[in-house]
Amino acid sequence: MSFDAQTLIRLLPAIHRIRDAELASAMGSRLSPAEVNELVALEGLPTPSPRDLERIQTLRDSAGSLLSPPEQAELLALEALLDPIPDQQARLAELQGRTTRGPLESLLEVFAGEFAVVEENLSQLYDDLFIETCADWVIPYIGDLIGYEPLHGLGQARGLARAEVAHTIALRRRKGTAAALEQLARDVTGWDARAVEHFELLASTQYMNHLRPQSHYAADLRRSEPLARIGGPFDRIAHTLDVRSIESGRGRFNIPNVGIHLWRIAAYRHTLSPAVRVDELDDRRWLVSPLGHPLQLYTWPQAEAEIAHLADPINVPEPIGRRTLADHLALYYGNRPSATGPLDNPEPSIRLFLGDDEIPRTAIVACDLRDHSGGWAHEAPSGMVAIDPLLGRIAVSPDLLPLPAELRVTYHYGFSTDLGGGEYDRPRRADAAGTRILQVPRDHATIAAALADLGGEGVVEISNSGRYEESLSVVVQAHGQVTLRAAPQCRPTLILQNPLMVTAGEDSIFTLDGLLISGGPVVVPNTADNQLARLCLFHTTLVPGGRLDAAGNPASPGASSIVVDLSGVGLELEHTIVGALQIAARSSLSASDSIVDANDPSQLAYTGPQGTTPGGLLSLAACTVIGRIEVMELGLVSNSLLLARALPGPGSGPSLPAVHVHRRGSGCVRFSYLPPDSLTPRRHHCQPEGDGSAVSPRLASLQYGLACYCQLAPVTPDEIRRGADDEGEMGAFHGLYPAQREEALTTRLSEFLRVGLSAGIFYAT
Repeated sequence: MSFDAQTLIRLLPAIHRIRDAELASAMGSRLSPAEVNELVALEGLPTPSPRDLERIQTLRDSAGSLLSPPEQAELLALEALLDPIPDQQARLAELQGRTTRGPLESLLEVFAGEFAVVEENLSQLYDDLFIETCADWVIPYIGDLIGYEPLHGLGQARGLARAEVAHTIALRRRKGTAAALEQLARDVTGWDARAVEHFELLASTQYMNHLRPQSHYAADLRRSEPLARIGGPFDRIAHTLDVRSIESGRGRFNIPNVGIHLWRIAAYRHTLSPAVRVDELDDRRWLVSPLGHPLQLYTWPQAEAEIAHLADPINVPEPIGRRTLADHLALYYGNRPSATGPLDNPEPSIRLFLGDDEIPRTAIVACDLRDHSGGWAHEAPSGMVAIDPLLGRIAVSPDLLPLPAELRVTYHYGFSTDLGGGEYDRPRRADAAGTRILQVPRDHATIAAALADLGGEGVVEISNSGRYEESLSVVVQAHGQVTLRAAPQCRPTLILQNPLMVTAGEDSIFTLDGLLISGGPVVVPNTADNQLARLCLFHTTLVPGGRLDAAGNPASPGASSIVVDLSGVGLELEHTIVGALQIAARSSLSASDSIVDANDPSQLAYTGPQGTTPGGLLSLAACTVIGRIEVMELGLVSNSLLLARALPGPGSGPSLPAVHVHRRGSGCVRFSYLPPDSLTPRRHHCQPEGDGSAVSPRLASLQYGLACYCQLAPVTPDEIRRGADDEGEMGAFHGLYPAQREEALTTRLSEFLRVGLSAGIFYAT
């Protein structure tokens, strides 16, 4: 029973209710003039019709991935109407209640609030009895009841222990089996995993009374897929004996060996993203990437039905190969085989839409579309659409008429973590009361029109993952704030035709949130009427090098992504990827969990305007900087990687240091890597120490656009992989704690391996 105010008042004798109503009528309204105006405004707001509510419920009952593009757009528009409704209805009910509520009912309202607190506490106490619903603080206590030993806390990944505790009993019952080890690896690391019993892949003479027909000594050269998977986690070809230790990661194929293969790269969805036409005169060739670069498509992992199931390629976020897509098209593409067929794949990895209609699976073919003789190697067969998942290319058959005006793609790309924007859950800062919010494309078709209508105060929110090619300028009024952001679960792409100029009045803020931006830089000019106070970028990418060419290389290596010519501006970066920065000496940069990439360690990554003067105050926390730093003064630099290369000085002058801090009497660099010849303030537990030139980070790739961009390779020395102040790795992926995950898995495997077995950890990506 819920003891709200209305329930309590109904429990009273009728005489008291009547008397309370008479007193309320005699006292009249107790609202202030401002509250009266607010009540009138709320009562005048339009409310959704019953038909609208019924339509919203109908669309929500259908799986989001099963809706057609028009239905998805309709649902977004209807939900946008409902966004402010709950708060408005609650406020309206409160104000209306205060106009008719007597003193007794007001007193019971206070009692009801306290009863609600008690009811919520009782409900939570019941939830805390179960590992699936308990609060985080209860997890160690439930674990202690079943003898679970806690491991190293993994920072952002601290919630991973819930899954491990939940599966502990089931894993103990299956102790020593490959399925248990695989599930254990998932629970402990949070990464997708596959366990392989390598002794099953040994080439050996079989005992005639115990034949294994599936184990062939020689490979079948007629089957292409097993040959393509040699050396990987799904290798099924027989191998000769390897006596090296699997625990060192060198040996594999031996009788006691079990391999645990982990996927450090995750798959991220991009929904209904407009494909880019290769040539405006050629309607047949398209690129999946909104930036127009080669993009490897990834598998969206399908959940395994039971714990005893060993992972298949469709259950892990691995890159999709051409042959794999061709042989298993139904697993990777589309919801149904034909336009009228039954649903058979609720969450496919790839979907194509011509206009508003999804292309059926029967019209799709996998194809090799690499460059050849000035064009592509092949064309789509008659009446078909060809996809090259390795390069992210699409070719439409010339005889498919009418030729599409727009081709949209729902696909998945690979990356290490939630960084630079995406359709992941981003923490969203609450809007101030009364903030005006304009949505693109619902309220305005273009971002420029929405910014112009905003008038220098409010929010422009892009409610899809579309591609916008525009020239923008932003004006923020004095003491105001303008935010340009992506809606939740959206990642729009903004192609700037010109630099994005930001001018503002006194004590004003401009924010970019959740966007992928290519083309020109963001510029804060030094003009007499510009008094911008803060420029904030959250979960945003400003493509390093300006834009990417057809080969995926930066079009303008070393080009600046942000230019702040104005003094007194505070630039803030959080979970953001940007190119080189030019910051005025009296402005400042504070960055956390971000990447600043000048495309080459010898280029200037941080400097003053025009690159001729030192940049303003610099503070970094868990950041990766690729390029030289020329800065006037440091604040605090911690847990960061500064990858730079010194250059010879002009003429016979001294060399240009990789990191040059002009005022070295203040500031501190701690638990970070920076080149040995850097000129910095005092250092604390930094690498390399002393001579130590052999200690250096080894990154999988420095090329933006690749899935392993700026990721530390497992062979990186522990001085860097565990060199942060909390024993995590240095750099932008500090919060992932990969070394700690690996150590935790090694510790836990010793508890679940059968006697005599050895386990090794291998990274599939």
